[in-house]
Amino acid sequence: MSAATLKTTAGIMLAESDALVRSLPGLLDPLSEADRRRVLAIGRHEVLDTGKHIWRQGDTQNGIYLIESGRIRSYYAAPSGREVTLAYWFGGNFVGGPDLFGTGAHMWSSVAIERSRLLFLPGPALRGLALQSATIAVALLDALAFKARCYSAMAQMLGTRSVTERLQRLLIFLSNIYGSQHGREIVLGIPFTHGDLANLIGATRQWVTVQLSRMQARGIIRYDRGLIVILNLRALDLEIV
Repeated sequence: MSAATLKTTAGIMLAESDALVRSLPGLLDPLSEADRRRVLAIGRHEVLDTGKHIWRQGDTQNGIYLIESGRIRSYYAAPSGREVTLAYWFGGNFVGGPDLFGTGAHMWSSVAIERSRLLFLPGPALRGLALQSATIAVALLDALAFKARCYSAMAQMLGTRSVTERLQRLLIFLSNIYGSQHGREIVLGIPFTHGDLANLIGATRQWVTVQLSRMQARGIIRYDRGLIVILNLRALDLEIV
């Protein structure tokens, strides 16, 4: 799947509806050229290597990061050390909410899954722009509303679906959003480890390994070194009540 295609989607998360992640424009897209220049003028470009954190849970907020390219994982770490992935975000989105203007502590961590180019927008300067331009303020509100819907959908899935249903739903979501058709097979364009999938659905890596092996034995999927191929999408869909 090309980078251009990835930029048309918001990210990867646990959600009941695929439509939730299809329609979000980039943060700068709704802005006039003049407002776009004003936002870019307060920014500072940074490059983050794979595995490097933008911040960690509990760090003091001081602004947001607009993702220009790459992939960022946001996750929550429990006191036990267990992690729950909230989402993977791509170019056009931002990380750093809900306190856009740089107050309080970060509620979760954000780390680069691949080399990423970011634009840092300092909170106080961003607040100033929001006060000056209704268009910029509305764009920020729309982006926050989108993230609130995403996290609400994730909470609903975690609270109302069994872990088996969550895995099935995630595979359907990934096939619809990031899959490419090859004959009767759907190849997911982004590799995922068992741990990645487990963190997204609130399960253990060992449990996911067992379930994927069972699905493979039944001819529903094929899994090899992070590459998932959906062989029978209908079988996945029929098993979700």
